[in-house]
Amino acid sequence: MQTKNNMKNTNGFNGLKVTSFESRRAREIEKLINYYGGVPRVAPSMREIPLSESKEAFKFAKELIAGKFDMVILMTGVGTRALVKAVSTKYPETEFLKALKSSTIVARGPKPVAALREYKLKPDITVPEPNTWRDILSTLENETELRGMKVAVQEYGISNKEFVSCLRNRGAKVTSVPIYKWALPEDIEPLKAAIKSISDSNEDIALFTSSQQIYHLFETTRKMGCLKKLKEGLKSTVIASIGPTTSETLYRFGINPDYEPDSPKMGNLIREVARIGVYFVNKKRTALKNGVDTNKWRPQDMIWSKGSQKSRKEITNNSVFMKACRNEETDYTPVWLMRQAGRYMREYREIRAELSFLELCKNPSLAAEVTLRAVDRLNVDAAIIFADILLIVEPLGVGLEFSKGEGPRIRRPIRSGNAVDRIKDFKPESLKYVYEALRITRRALDPEKALIGFAGAPFTVASYMIEGGGSRNYENTKGLMYKDPKAWHLMMEKLSSATSSYLNNQIKAGADAVQLFDSWVGCLSRDDYQEFVLPHMKKLVSDIRKDTPVIHFGTGTAALLDLIKDSGSRVIGFDWRVDIAKAWKQVGYDKAVQGNLDPLILFSSHSEIRKRAQKILDKTKNRPGFIFNLGHGILPKTPVDNVMALVDYVHEYSQK
Repeated sequence: MQTKNNMKNTNGFNGLKVTSFESRRAREIEKLINYYGGVPRVAPSMREIPLSESKEAFKFAKELIAGKFDMVILMTGVGTRALVKAVSTKYPETEFLKALKSSTIVARGPKPVAALREYKLKPDITVPEPNTWRDILSTLENETELRGMKVAVQEYGISNKEFVSCLRNRGAKVTSVPIYKWALPEDIEPLKAAIKSISDSNEDIALFTSSQQIYHLFETTRKMGCLKKLKEGLKSTVIASIGPTTSETLYRFGINPDYEPDSPKMGNLIREVARIGVYFVNKKRTALKNGVDTNKWRPQDMIWSKGSQKSRKEITNNSVFMKACRNEETDYTPVWLMRQAGRYMREYREIRAELSFLELCKNPSLAAEVTLRAVDRLNVDAAIIFADILLIVEPLGVGLEFSKGEGPRIRRPIRSGNAVDRIKDFKPESLKYVYEALRITRRALDPEKALIGFAGAPFTVASYMIEGGGSRNYENTKGLMYKDPKAWHLMMEKLSSATSSYLNNQIKAGADAVQLFDSWVGCLSRDDYQEFVLPHMKKLVSDIRKDTPVIHFGTGTAALLDLIKDSGSRVIGFDWRVDIAKAWKQVGYDKAVQGNLDPLILFSSHSEIRKRAQKILDKTKNRPGFIFNLGHGILPKTPVDNVMALVDYVHEYSQK
């Protein structure tokens, strides 16, 4: 039986109590919480005190007009406007703007850019999202030489001493220019009431839209003498942060935010938290009940149940995804997306900035983290472990590397029968890091969501090993296949045996289903597929544990579908080139199917995404055994918001 936590909640917050500490836009945020079905508590935590008589601002303006600054870093839009307004009380505005234009203007994101536009100015350097001070620093290091430069930093609220210190360590001469400061509201009773309510575990979600709110929250809590109680209350309250700078401040106070939108905008924060609020509240409180320190937790720390593995397996087997794999009726169409944990997600890019692709694959904790973060962000019905189809070739002795911008490379390509003979026997323990990532993920993943393991199908992996990398025409692959069929079949036997062993170990580690990716098999004719591939696929699938669904996905396979179904796979995945209704009829309704939206549709509008998704759903006619997916993986520049919109629409439209 499906629970509400497993299904898309179409009512937003669904009556959850949501506390906001926003001041300037308090009424607006209150309306948004109401709009998305929440019960708002607005507790303004700050008021702005302009420094219109600021000696620092006037001194800065005088020196800027005199040409004594090389660079001006504008941190906020409000601060930029306040700076111009304050300075214009003493100096002509046109003179100040002319001097500003003569310096190198650095804008921390879109808000200072918008403010500059009002004065007909453009920044020389714009810092990309997420616009943290670290992003400013790395952008400047890439764009210019800081040593010896005289730099002015327009500050907001409080001084970022760490940022100023890093600039000075790089040789810059830094002047801080405070424009306004933050104080507590004149009436702090609403803030005190919010602190008491959170401390008593009576709030469900807390929204933080600036760092200063956090400082004032803890300052007021200390004065009330209930800091320990507040931190305990936060353990059962979902913490939503508007962006990286706010999240960093939460970390500083020993609080790990539970959710941060991809784009640091207030509307995005509330809309995104509303769509997953019920799920996150249940998840966090379940973790707390099971002994997890939810103030300092990571996705991989989650404990859903202290019960037996058998009990967990029963819940997962009855999940919407697993039912669809078995052609059983479901309450709605399950959806997951190939490459759902990838470069299009900010969380993934942040982790990848610290280590190489292979290093990430071989770090079980981080591989589990990116897998789990994708599930939490998208609210999909299945996770697919973060790995790569070519990890299996490394223990086979051919060498593997991932070159930036060039993709995977095989150091010692297989081009002859003698080379095939030298392929090492596969030792399952050589990929123990994948199994450990699966174990961590399965323990931390909602039991009602399935975990998919995967491997490359033998033909595609063989092609990589023979070509040495990507290929358009597969000359070397087909050359070996045609010229030396004996060597070809030996290579396929070795790969099939290795792959079945690899997948069975993934299943043992926690995979509920497995997918075979045959990305290149579409280059073959029907006769070639039947002779050189199908016998090995049949053997491979038959060797995989019988109670585990096997998903068989290939691209360019329209002419091969009736042959692919003979492999014995439980689920057939379609690429975007085929009509899903005709393809399903071709493989037979006794098979479950998966597909098949063109990934490029995710670059269009929400209305177009809904229209295309609806067309696919209508063609499947609510027939049991359909799993919604893309026709290939999510592309790196895909907007995350569009991916979430697709998942939500599939859940909502297919609800029975």
